[in-house]
Amino acid sequence: MDSKFVIGLDYGSDSARAIVVNALTGETLATAVQYYPRWQKGLYCNPAINQYRQHPQDYIDVLEGTVKEALAQCPAGTAEQVVGIAFDTTGSTPALTDASGTPLALLPEFSENPNAMFILWKDHTAIQEAAEINKACKEWDIDYSAYEGGIYSSEWYWAKALHVLRADETIRAKAYSIVEYCEWLPALITGVKTSSDIVRSRCACGHKAMWHEKWGGLPSDEFLTKIDPLLTGFRDRLFEKTETADKPVGHLTEEWAARLGLTTKVVVAGGAFDCHMGAVGAGVTPHTFVRVIGTSTCDVMVASYEEIGHNLIKGICGQVDGSVIPGMIGLEAGQSGFGDIYAWFKRVLEFPLHNIIGQSALIDEATKEKLIAESIDRIIPALTAEAEKIPVSESTVIATDWMNGRRTPDANQLLKGTITGLTLGSTAPRIFRALVEATAFGSKAIVDRFRSEGVQIDSVIGIGGIALKSPFVMQTLSDVLDMPIKVCRTDQACALGAAMFAATAAGIYTKVEDAQKAMNSGFANEYRPNTENAAAYKEIYEKYIKLGQFTEKELFK
Repeated sequence: MDSKFVIGLDYGSDSARAIVVNALTGETLATAVQYYPRWQKGLYCNPAINQYRQHPQDYIDVLEGTVKEALAQCPAGTAEQVVGIAFDTTGSTPALTDASGTPLALLPEFSENPNAMFILWKDHTAIQEAAEINKACKEWDIDYSAYEGGIYSSEWYWAKALHVLRADETIRAKAYSIVEYCEWLPALITGVKTSSDIVRSRCACGHKAMWHEKWGGLPSDEFLTKIDPLLTGFRDRLFEKTETADKPVGHLTEEWAARLGLTTKVVVAGGAFDCHMGAVGAGVTPHTFVRVIGTSTCDVMVASYEEIGHNLIKGICGQVDGSVIPGMIGLEAGQSGFGDIYAWFKRVLEFPLHNIIGQSALIDEATKEKLIAESIDRIIPALTAEAEKIPVSESTVIATDWMNGRRTPDANQLLKGTITGLTLGSTAPRIFRALVEATAFGSKAIVDRFRSEGVQIDSVIGIGGIALKSPFVMQTLSDVLDMPIKVCRTDQACALGAAMFAATAAGIYTKVEDAQKAMNSGFANEYRPNTENAAAYKEIYEKYIKLGQFTEKELFK
């Protein structure tokens, strides 16, 4: 049988990666990773106000770079045998476009305007807009947030679009439509010339744009106008239908085939969010809780129509038909901060390195740079080594995991993190251990919510860098959940999931489940809960819940 290859492209928060996969066996031939050049410089972002914007040209640059780099690692003739390509991206990461579907930042007059760029998932500048949307949903005769957990988030589509429309008159004058990141990239390489021809993602629109067949697609123009007249007309200029990501949206144009070193026979699949395709790459099945663990977490499940029935699951990020695997209901939850919380603490500890050693006259500049770089690299491993030695019975420091707000259960981006139980004997490793435990407790709160809403969870799968690289974090998570956790073998589960969708769209498999069976990577290891620790954490978790209730009620109302 002739070999057939597919390319999975995973666009994360900081970088993109391309993998070339044998569509018949799942073998990964090559991987290439490139960081977004403008994003790496901190351009267009203002962390002080939670503004995080990304330039579409960054996405284009790494698309060409990663695919060419990956193909260069493959045997001669591989490129000619590539039959499909698919994207997964962060989300909700929308941008305003002109009538052609072009993100405004690609127009010369807006090339340096952050409001014309893609608004990254973790941008929280639209908190006020989200509050207004939530108020309108509860007052309208239809609660358009009902299938999105009942609470609309500042991390999502309409809130972000409205925020930039309000903030920038020049954007208002030019904006015609809105596009999600995962929709725009397939449209770009298939030569779409008008906004109306962009194939819209069931995953993105169902979970973040309040799209549902029950009310004929997007919220009504009257509802959007009630929120703000600036939204008037957008519904008519957007779309009515959405598609699942297993369906082809077109073929590579001649231009993009040449730019990527491929042929115009390559089928381009529909786009979806990274964690949804990552769950597919990890082998998600009903009753499996897949955790994509990185800077934040995204938790994904699938359930049959019969199991969900007419139930509306409160406080999650949506329940959408076909958003993960066509023919099942996709469920999404997650934490707004996970690895980002560890990174924050590391940055706190870096202060003397930059501001004392960095200013020292005792050593030469070259040595200072090397010393600072070496110290920064060793902070987390050193904290981990010491934190592991602390018995659970000595976990007197309690923290909440809300340094970047709370995604689920019950979205509230106004919340801030809290740490309590500090003494004069509280060391950096003890605080670090409390932060690790906090992220695990936040995970348990999500599991508890699913179960209280009638969703059965039998097993847990972890994917992502932290799942593969931090036994301490994963063992703590297993102990807190009191459940075994399998870790996906590949470190590119999201890209592998995209490759599975590419193989399905290209016709190699008739359904995504068949691609899963043939192309899965298996598991690297499994963490099992320590019985003694699991019992101790049940008591500590109750303190986490009480701290969270106090924080939310008394400090950040």
